[in-house]
Amino acid sequence: QVQLVESGGGLVQAGDSLRLSCAPSIRTSSRFAMGWFRQAPGLERAFVGAIEWRSGSTHYADSMMGRFTISRDNAKNTVYLQMNSLKPEDTAVYYCVARFGSLATFSNAYDYWGHGTQVTVSS
Repeated sequence: QVQLVESGGGLVQAGDSLRLSCAPSIRTSSRFAMGWFRQAPGLERAFVGAIEWRSGSTHYADSMMGRFTISRDNAKNTVYLQMNSLKPEDTAVYYCVARFGSLATFSNAYDYWGHGTQVTVSS
Protein backbone atom coordinates (compact mmCIF):
# COMPACT_ATOMS: atom_id res chain seq x y z
CA GLN A 1 0.00 0.00 0.00
CA VAL A 2 1.13 3.52 -0.78
CA GLN A 3 0.30 6.72 1.04
CA LEU A 4 0.92 10.05 -0.67
CA VAL A 5 1.43 13.35 1.12
CA GLU A 6 1.22 16.62 -0.81
CA SER A 7 2.64 19.92 0.33
CA GLY A 8 3.38 23.38 -1.02
CA GLY A 9 -0.07 24.77 -1.66
CA GLY A 10 -1.15 28.21 -0.60
CA LEU A 11 -2.62 31.56 -1.53
CA VAL A 12 -0.83 33.48 -4.27
CA GLN A 13 -1.53 36.25 -6.74
CA ALA A 14 -1.87 35.87 -10.48
CA GLY A 15 1.52 35.56 -12.12
CA ASP A 16 3.16 33.98 -9.08
CA SER A 17 4.73 30.54 -8.89
CA LEU A 18 4.30 27.58 -6.59
CA ARG A 19 6.09 24.29 -6.25
CA LEU A 20 4.10 21.35 -4.97
CA SER A 21 5.77 18.27 -3.55
CA CYS A 22 4.55 14.72 -3.14
CA ALA A 23 6.30 12.13 -1.02
CA PRO A 24 5.14 8.52 -1.22
CA SER A 25 5.35 6.32 1.84
CA ILE A 26 7.46 3.69 0.09
CA ARG A 27 10.51 3.74 -2.13
CA THR A 28 9.44 4.32 -5.69
CA SER A 29 9.70 1.53 -8.21
CA SER A 30 11.30 1.85 -11.60
CA ARG A 31 7.89 0.95 -13.03
CA PHE A 32 6.09 3.56 -10.95
CA ALA A 33 4.16 6.43 -12.42
CA MET A 34 3.12 9.52 -10.48
CA GLY A 35 1.17 12.58 -11.38
CA TRP A 36 -1.25 15.29 -10.44
CA PHE A 37 -4.95 15.90 -10.77
CA ARG A 38 -6.87 18.94 -9.67
CA GLN A 39 -10.46 19.73 -8.80
CA ALA A 40 -11.90 23.22 -8.77
CA PRO A 41 -15.22 24.10 -7.13
CA GLY A 42 -18.10 23.07 -9.35
CA LEU A 43 -15.85 21.29 -11.85
CA GLU A 44 -14.90 17.68 -12.44
CA ARG A 45 -11.55 16.34 -11.40
CA ALA A 46 -9.08 17.05 -14.19
CA PHE A 47 -5.73 15.65 -15.25
CA VAL A 48 -2.77 17.97 -14.80
CA GLY A 49 0.26 15.91 -15.72
CA ALA A 50 2.22 12.77 -14.91
CA ILE A 51 5.71 11.31 -15.02
CA GLU A 52 7.12 7.82 -15.46
CA TRP A 53 9.72 7.24 -12.81
CA ARG A 54 12.12 5.12 -14.81
CA SER A 55 12.33 7.16 -17.99
CA GLY A 56 11.39 10.59 -16.70
CA SER A 57 8.94 10.94 -19.55
CA THR A 58 6.15 13.39 -18.84
CA HIS A 59 2.74 14.16 -20.23
CA TYR A 60 0.61 17.22 -19.56
CA ALA A 61 -2.89 18.36 -20.17
CA ASP A 62 -2.98 20.86 -23.02
CA SER A 63 -3.98 23.69 -20.71
CA MET A 64 -0.91 23.11 -18.52
CA MET A 65 1.77 22.86 -21.17
CA GLY A 66 4.33 25.63 -21.02
CA ARG A 67 3.47 26.70 -17.49
CA PHE A 68 3.58 23.52 -15.40
CA THR A 69 6.52 21.15 -15.08
CA ILE A 70 6.66 17.77 -13.36
CA SER A 71 9.95 16.36 -12.15
CA ARG A 72 11.21 13.74 -9.74
CA ASP A 73 14.15 13.44 -7.37
CA ASN A 74 15.26 9.87 -6.82
CA ALA A 75 17.39 10.70 -3.78
CA LYS A 76 14.51 12.45 -2.04
CA ASN A 77 11.90 10.00 -3.31
CA THR A 78 9.75 12.96 -4.24
CA VAL A 79 7.85 14.23 -7.23
CA TYR A 80 7.31 17.94 -7.86
CA LEU A 81 4.85 20.09 -9.71
CA GLN A 82 6.34 23.45 -10.60
CA MET A 83 3.59 25.90 -11.46
CA ASN A 84 4.50 29.20 -13.09
CA SER A 85 2.45 32.15 -14.29
CA LEU A 86 -0.47 31.05 -12.19
CA LYS A 87 -3.93 32.19 -13.16
CA PRO A 88 -7.13 32.44 -11.13
CA GLU A 89 -8.52 29.49 -13.08
CA ASP A 90 -5.72 27.36 -11.61
CA THR A 91 -7.41 27.61 -8.23
CA ALA A 92 -8.19 24.06 -7.13
CA VAL A 93 -7.33 21.26 -4.78
CA TYR A 94 -4.33 19.48 -6.24
CA TYR A 95 -4.00 15.74 -5.70
CA CYS A 96 -0.90 13.63 -6.03
CA VAL A 97 -1.52 10.23 -7.61
CA ALA A 98 0.48 7.08 -8.23
CA ARG A 99 0.22 3.71 -9.89
CA PHE A 100 2.31 0.73 -10.88
CA GLY A 101 2.49 1.04 -14.63
CA SER A 102 2.73 3.70 -17.30
CA LEU A 103 1.47 7.21 -16.88
CA ALA A 104 -2.16 7.78 -17.73
CA THR A 105 -4.51 10.70 -18.15
CA PHE A 106 -7.63 9.26 -16.55
CA SER A 107 -8.29 9.11 -12.84
CA ASN A 108 -9.39 5.47 -12.73
CA ALA A 109 -5.90 4.37 -13.73
CA TYR A 110 -4.40 5.55 -10.46
CA ASP A 111 -4.66 3.39 -7.38
CA TYR A 112 -3.16 5.77 -4.84
CA TRP A 113 -4.27 9.30 -4.03
CA GLY A 114 -3.12 11.92 -1.61
CA HIS A 115 -5.49 14.02 0.45
CA GLY A 116 -4.88 17.11 -1.64
CA THR A 117 -3.38 20.54 -1.14
CA GLN A 118 -5.26 23.77 -1.78
CA VAL A 119 -3.93 26.24 -4.34
CA THR A 120 -5.72 29.58 -4.50
CA VAL A 121 -4.78 32.21 -7.08
CA SER A 122 -6.22 35.69 -6.71
CA SER A 123 -6.43 38.26 -9.47
